[in-house]
Amino acid sequence: MTGTPPSFADRPPPGDVLADMLRAVRLTGAIFLKASFTEPFGILSPQRYDSSIPMAHLRHVSIFHYVATGGCTIEIAGGVRRELQAGDLVLLPFAAEHKLWRGEAELVPASSIVNRDSREGVWSFTHGGGGTETRFVCGFIESAEMMFAPMFHSLPEMLVDRADDEAVGSGIAATIDSLVAKVDTLTPGAEVILGRMMELLFIELLRRYAGRLPEGSRGLLAALNDPLVGRALQLLQADPARRWTTDDLAREAGASRTVLGERFNAVLGKPPIDYLTSWRIQLAADRLRNGRDAIARIAIDSGYESEAAFNRAFKRVTGLTPGRWREGGGDSPSLMPLQFGRSPFSGAES
Repeated sequence: MTGTPPSFADRPPPGDVLADMLRAVRLTGAIFLKASFTEPFGILSPQRYDSSIPMAHLRHVSIFHYVATGGCTIEIAGGVRRELQAGDLVLLPFAAEHKLWRGEAELVPASSIVNRDSREGVWSFTHGGGGTETRFVCGFIESAEMMFAPMFHSLPEMLVDRADDEAVGSGIAATIDSLVAKVDTLTPGAEVILGRMMELLFIELLRRYAGRLPEGSRGLLAALNDPLVGRALQLLQADPARRWTTDDLAREAGASRTVLGERFNAVLGKPPIDYLTSWRIQLAADRLRNGRDAIARIAIDSGYESEAAFNRAFKRVTGLTPGRWREGGGDSPSLMPLQFGRSPFSGAES
């Protein structure tokens, strides 16, 4: 086996497996927050998704925090803590409860200090003791399909990157600069542009994270750096409807069945055909939610011999039947903050 490429992000394989994965997960950037905190301050941001509150149109939400000026400490519910400074970009894929503070101050629930900005599409925070200012720009990424995407579950609870790191290149830095400028000078239609910027940041952070994973890491993003597993994933994703067997896949990937199975289990903890099932369901979920094809047609196109077999596989992966998924099962209530002017934090406290 050849060595692991030094950076998947810099030199993606033919077909770009990660790009294929992301195309199967519809992302929507939404709800933008501007925050001005002055030392001392302490903010408690509750877990965002709760089926009883109108937080997001889709079931899963991820959070971005960009530190424009100043700095503070962030701690997530599991106890992981990081010191943040200007230029840091934080992604919380699971929207877990977290704290932000600087200096000695009592924690204040985020819902008690959020206000709607005079310009459409932006909410704001102003809080603290009047000392050194820390400014944030925050946004949210929504995706129902992400809930069962293997790629998503490979991510850590908190991912921190530097927007001004030379290694990042000009792309992410330019996107950050444009996002901050657009939020500061919001004009009609800016919400759509801001949403696309958030989606671009999400994709770029995943690329960078995948490219930096050390040899021996586990999970789907780590698998992209494994020459054999990465090649097998590319084959499966290029033709998911094919009636693959492990022998066929091993032969085309250039390995024995035993070696391929061992590498998949070592990196992904599952055999190749299990991954194929999850990939098929991810693609089918997108067609069900966003297209009009009959379920039977989607079942055949997804590689299943019958609609019944497809229904069983879909429910096993998602917990819902294809019909329930198409009807909106798995979603939380409508995106009330943007549609009806409610705060995105209304009722979020436990």
